[in-house]
Amino acid sequence: MLDHEPTASLVRVASLEKVYSTRDKGNVHALHDIQLDVPDGELITIVGPSGCGKSTLLKILAGILEKSSGVVEIAGRPIDGPSRDLGVVFQAPVLLPWRTVLDNVLVPAEIQQLDMTASRERAQALLRMVGLGAFEEKYPGELSGGMQQRVAICRALINKPAFLLMDEPFGALDAMTRETMNLELMRIWEDQAATILLVTHSIPEAVFLADRVVVMSPRPGRIAEIITVDLPRPRRMEVFNTPEFGQFVTRIRRHFDSTMEID
Repeated sequence: MLDHEPTASLVRVASLEKVYSTRDKGNVHALHDIQLDVPDGELITIVGPSGCGKSTLLKILAGILEKSSGVVEIAGRPIDGPSRDLGVVFQAPVLLPWRTVLDNVLVPAEIQQLDMTASRERAQALLRMVGLGAFEEKYPGELSGGMQQRVAICRALINKPAFLLMDEPFGALDAMTRETMNLELMRIWEDQAATILLVTHSIPEAVFLADRVVVMSPRPGRIAEIITVDLPRPRRMEVFNTPEFGQFVTRIRRHFDSTMEID
């Protein structure tokens, strides 16, 4: 096991509901009775069929989307909007093409009016950590997709968030780059002692990364099962070929039939 074992709950979700109003004055029930505690230091993944509310849940946790009812807290404080305690990484890196790599990482520090000298030093350290120390003055268009996503992760970590949220961060990458980024994410998690929640459509990716996998049902999204993945860490790609790994993947797949859109 890792040195930073999960401890007390950092994030608490209780009786969470989300209902969208439609243009024809109807309602779409996206999330129903979500109950979830995320301990400090845990890496948790969420998997489920398309439209089950995975991204909706992440956006509520990020303070981007309002809940309809229920409790959503971080460190005992309600999440009711964007917060310095939260970092978010989306599927697309969304880097500013006219800014250098270093200046892209510093965007949150500028917005939050943090000390820029300290922030620049942290940004440079983060870029070195992900192997991009020599690319500080490059522009996004000069980087590969995997390198751009590393920049986006550094940007999300610049303000030392207590909780890092990731919405399909590697979904647009090719298979080999995605595997590399999975290993990179686990290295970052270990190095930063972070708490991470990652949404994915890939069941193998969910198992490979997670301490626990949250399996969601079709809409209205409910938590069908929370599975503890007790595979030893640190994990390497060879674990994909073990019977134990296959058993976890099979257990999750049983929640979905062949008509559902899930990897």
